[in-house]
Amino acid sequence: MYKDELIYLHQFFIYLMRFLVDNGVSSDYFREYIELGISPHHIHRTKAEHKYALFLLASEISYVLAENNEIIPRGIAKKLKEIADRAKEDISK
Repeated sequence: MYKDELIYLHQFFIYLMRFLVDNGVSSDYFREYIELGISPHHIHRTKAEHKYALFLLASEISYVLAENNEIIPRGIAKKLKEIADRAKEDISK
């Protein structure tokens, strides 16, 4: 996937996060992503950093959906977190 595609997808997940927060989900679920400080508007960040932020946010969103609505199995949230952790390792290389 190209960097610009990752950024578009990252922005989509931001919209989804905002939707969840606006509809009563605590922003504490997204604390790790928010503390990361990488947003889709930071185009100067590397592709690996955007990939990590995207998967971290996706794992937090899926955890919220699994925890609150049982829409998504918890295993998916766990797997996305594992992918995010691997993406984080790519940043340090």
